[in-house]
Amino acid sequence: MLSPRWFLLASLVAVAGHVRADGEPGPLVPVGAARIDITPDLPIRLSGYQSRATEAERVEMSLTARALAIGADGEKPVVVIAAELIGIGEPTRAAVVAALRASHGIEESRVAVCATHTHTGPALADVIPYMFSRDLPEAETARIAAYTEALRGKLIAVARAALADRKPARLAWGEGRVDFATQRRVVVDGQWKAFGLVAAGPVDHALPVLRVTDAAGGVRAVWVNYACHCTTLGGADNFVHADWAGDAAQRLEAAHAGAAVLVTIGCGADANPGLPRGLPGVPVHGEKVARETARLLAGPLRALGPVTTANFRRIELTFDRAVTREELERRRGKGARVQTAYAATKLLEQLDQGRALPATVPYPVQTWQFGRDLAMVFLGGEVVSEYSLRLKRELDASRLWVHAYANHVPCYIPSARMFPEGGYEVDGSMDYYGWPTRLARTTEDQIVGEVRALLPPEMAARGRP
Repeated sequence: MLSPRWFLLASLVAVAGHVRADGEPGPLVPVGAARIDITPDLPIRLSGYQSRATEAERVEMSLTARALAIGADGEKPVVVIAAELIGIGEPTRAAVVAALRASHGIEESRVAVCATHTHTGPALADVIPYMFSRDLPEAETARIAAYTEALRGKLIAVARAALADRKPARLAWGEGRVDFATQRRVVVDGQWKAFGLVAAGPVDHALPVLRVTDAAGGVRAVWVNYACHCTTLGGADNFVHADWAGDAAQRLEAAHAGAAVLVTIGCGADANPGLPRGLPGVPVHGEKVARETARLLAGPLRALGPVTTANFRRIELTFDRAVTREELERRRGKGARVQTAYAATKLLEQLDQGRALPATVPYPVQTWQFGRDLAMVFLGGEVVSEYSLRLKRELDASRLWVHAYANHVPCYIPSARMFPEGGYEVDGSMDYYGWPTRLARTTEDQIVGEVRALLPPEMAARGRP
């Protein structure tokens, strides 16, 4: 399954694929890559679907974290980690950043930690705090905490291994398309009604790919991004699995022995995989990503140098209003959703302990620039498709790559259009993430404004200021 005939094409990577637009070959850049197994010991609770009643007790596909280090020490290297997890907690990212600063002097802006958002991975102590809408038994909570602590050590280890692996390499990138991501918000008469498959809804089908090759043209690493939930598997699938992102990575790694294939997720928080679903659907979607990636790897790509500029800002997202104790008490009343009542109870406990309710949501925005050739944007949270689509309208889409689920996943990040519609991404999901109410409708403008402020004016699309 992992080595179909069409992968032979991907192995025939020509040196011509490394030329710049002006015909000159791209520069040699120190690049290192590494992989580490992050499959949890069992049993453990899985995150992503509340319907699972018990801990998982089997592994169908192992979980991996992969890291890529780009640049020499004197040029301030960058490190990206792609982990097959539901999300990244701020304490986990902070631990990775602190360790790399201590061992290599790497600045916070030059470290990106991304999750594939698989819904068949372990629950984490610092992501989606009210995932289960009930207090778990102490033994289950202890296993989640132990895994989270061990995970931090593994993410640090894989990043350091990638830094130690740096050798002269060439970077090149291009963009293809894959079509299985499908808008999931069913809206009737201007109101959110349910999840479904909405053929005409907004979605970002772009598949940017970065290729790392040695001096002879052999593939050492690949970095792929696609804007779609890792939800081919559902709540009835109570086993560890990396979903379509892990399947695509394993296929590409089978075709390029020794290479590390990082898969990150774009702005696809409102997009689910189309049919088929369940275990039969995983290889279908994974193969589509791998096949399109192989096509790009075998063709001419645009050469890149190292990351020349890196920026990181932690901003505060505001809520649409203040919430009172009286409102929280009402949320626990007769007929309340279990999720809403549990979240309200936890927030009331905070007040009883003398702690104020949170007034803002901390939110990371990060950008990397590969000279004038490519700008990468890393957004935290579960970001919906309209963010990347808007950024590509307002900025130069031909040299823009947008990630979500990066550095911290505090909640969903809905677009301004969604607020009058309401629904899960705007309202219901906030109970799982532990926030007192929805974000302000100005959130989209605030985040897009921060991205534009971090990138140079020449990134603006033609005809725009």
